[in-house]
Amino acid sequence: MSMQPTHNYAARRQEGFTLTEVLVAVIVLSIGLLGLAGLQANSLKFNHSAYMRSQATHLAYSITDKMRANRSPALQGAYDVGLDETVSGSTVASQDLAAWKALIQSRLPDGKGGVCRSSNGNTCSGSGNIIIVDVQWDDSRGAESAQTFRFVTAL
Repeated sequence: MSMQPTHNYAARRQEGFTLTEVLVAVIVLSIGLLGLAGLQANSLKFNHSAYMRSQATHLAYSITDKMRANRSPALQGAYDVGLDETVSGSTVASQDLAAWKALIQSRLPDGKGGVCRSSNGNTCSGSGNIIIVDVQWDDSRGAESAQTFRFVTAL
């Protein structure tokens, strides 16, 4: 009489993971990693926008410092220039503006700069001792395509 081994499948304990459990874990991990990659991409984008804004701030302060050093011509309008206007001339103010506009174009994508005098600080009137400095650049990598930083100060 030969004995055949009896298999008791119901009494056997399961050990290890099933393939389904592993696949679910991999899917959950993949979704988490994709979310992390999205956060990293947004972080880089916003960091670049902040860098551009800090460059614009520095450039606006730079021309204001030059105007304070050359105060009398600045109050007479020698530094008044539009965003799209080119500058030429041999005066100190013209050279300051030409160098400033070149610096804006080299540091900011599609960078432009403008300076005007104001009597109320809101609109350019061409007179007064309040200076409005606008720096504009393309921030298409960030939140909006065109950004403008406005710096208003008394001279």
